[in-house]
Amino acid sequence: MYHKNKWGYIMKVKFLSLVLAASLLATSLMGCGNNTDSKATSTEAVKEEVNEDSKTEDTGSEADTPAAETTDGKTIVTMWIMPNSGEPEADFLTVMAPFLEQNQDIDIQVTVLDWGSAWTKITTAATSGEGPDITQLGTTQVAAVAAMGALEDLTGIYDRFGGEEAFVPATLPTTQILGAGEERFAAPWFIDTRALFYRKDICEAAGVNPETDFETWDSFKAALTKMKGVTIEGKEVTPLAMPGKNDWNVIHNFAPWIWGAGGEFIADDNKTSVVDSNEAYEGVKFYTELASEGLMSMPALEKNSAEVEALFNSGEAATIFTGAYEIATLRREQPELAEKIGTAPFPAGPAGRYAFFGGSGLSVFNSSANKEAAYRIIEYLMTPDAQVAYQRLCGNLPTVQATYETDFVSEEPMREAFKEQLEFGKAYPSVAGWGPSETILQKGLSNVWDNVMGVYGDYKPEQTKEFLTQTAGESTVIYNE
Repeated sequence: MYHKNKWGYIMKVKFLSLVLAASLLATSLMGCGNNTDSKATSTEAVKEEVNEDSKTEDTGSEADTPAAETTDGKTIVTMWIMPNSGEPEADFLTVMAPFLEQNQDIDIQVTVLDWGSAWTKITTAATSGEGPDITQLGTTQVAAVAAMGALEDLTGIYDRFGGEEAFVPATLPTTQILGAGEERFAAPWFIDTRALFYRKDICEAAGVNPETDFETWDSFKAALTKMKGVTIEGKEVTPLAMPGKNDWNVIHNFAPWIWGAGGEFIADDNKTSVVDSNEAYEGVKFYTELASEGLMSMPALEKNSAEVEALFNSGEAATIFTGAYEIATLRREQPELAEKIGTAPFPAGPAGRYAFFGGSGLSVFNSSANKEAAYRIIEYLMTPDAQVAYQRLCGNLPTVQATYETDFVSEEPMREAFKEQLEFGKAYPSVAGWGPSETILQKGLSNVWDNVMGVYGDYKPEQTKEFLTQTAGESTVIYNE
């Protein structure tokens, strides 16, 4: 349970103002799949081939109704999820079908929240005490909602999952409030991380060895230099294509370069932004100067992730960094091209090898009247079978380590790099102020891209440093509220 003697009413009010500020930011931590309208769907509807007439637009009132038992004695567990797959309600309930068959006393009512509106609905539920039994939370959201006193401490049910050791280690810090105790307010559900996708034929034409040349920043840059000017099928390809400021993943795309140079976002006191440290600056500078040196497509920097992935899939780029969901896209839409694609883990920087780890966890609101039934559902979703089944539909990665010893990895060579990358995944600091600070970080890093692209005149490295310093100052104010 939430320790009121530790935080109390004053802390709740303090964090309330903090998280409400975050609602101004459309959540940048995207799950797999496309955004859909918010809808509520019962398991009975799915058993009837998801009859569209049974779905209703979510106005917030239905989802906020306290859970109750149906007339046939089943406990209805209400659950909010995001559009994690193409058919989020149907896909989720398909995965849940074996559980529901074996647990006839439980029914699930699913409401799909659009990522853009989810944060407002979740914080409203947290402050009103009228939310679902279970909610999906982005990894950067858990600390803020937990700090409001809205979430159950799930530490006591981790033994149902096989203990903490059942999970990929990098996912566990996102379930806590950094520096505020050992309680876990979520169970890690899935991982969103990015690895390098490369064209094997372009590497061969350029004399690049993917086994060795993508190992470090320096060798990666040298490989990009070799690929510059290479023509395939009459088309000159760009060595690296990445989105710039017009993307929902701006911070995610910078993070591995900041960490790889020895930088951090927040100091050990959990209150001071250090995104302007010399180490962080060197990482940002190395990454962005790939563009100013002609190794990264300038036109692509005007696009978002989906548009850049489309460029790669159309043969216009030799490499991109993107998520595991790209594998399913390639296999489905470009099966011939997929045979020419390889993957590699993020290259190692001077301070080590790091990959951004985002994704989502599952939490239980402490206002739930059906906690035991909610725990049983989460327990099932943490089983290897359910984890693999769901990510086959979504395209991200499971959080449970045992899944990586199944055919989920062995059947798909492009997943091998993602498995290797689990060893050096890293998440953002799990502090309540991270969500509000994302607005500041996104603005500052977007200004960095504008500097590189000549919006302010000739590119000036010192101007990048100035933007980072301004960003750090504004973020520190947020962390101290």
